[in-house]
Amino acid sequence: MSYTDKMLTCVDCGAQFTFSVEDQEYHASRGFTNEPKRCSSCRQARKAERGQGGSGGSGGYGGSGGYGGYGGYGGSSRPMYPVVCAECGQRTEVPFEPRGDRPVYCRSCYAAREPARSRY
Repeated sequence: MSYTDKMLTCVDCGAQFTFSVEDQEYHASRGFTNEPKRCSSCRQARKAERGQGGSGGSGGYGGSGGYGGYGGYGGSSRPMYPVVCAECGQRTEVPFEPRGDRPVYCRSCYAAREPARSRY
């Protein structure tokens, strides 16, 4: 399929930007069916807002981030919540906000309670 540069309008700032032949080829190679909605600078600002870093390959599409921006992939820190372990009473932090209806354990007590599960 042959592509030609397209002029699109950013939904955030209203600026015109070019959806280049290279970007269209990249979209097609990844199976993307929708055209981009944001210009490069608004796309980078949105990624930074969501904790995913920014920049990357042609037009900023092939870059970093992913998987919610947590863990080793995105580089931003996940919010941690202070708790007291239901088993040993040790103060610790967990990466989720406890609801109060279930016990919360420190890392070592949790590891001792749960048998190792296969990821596959």
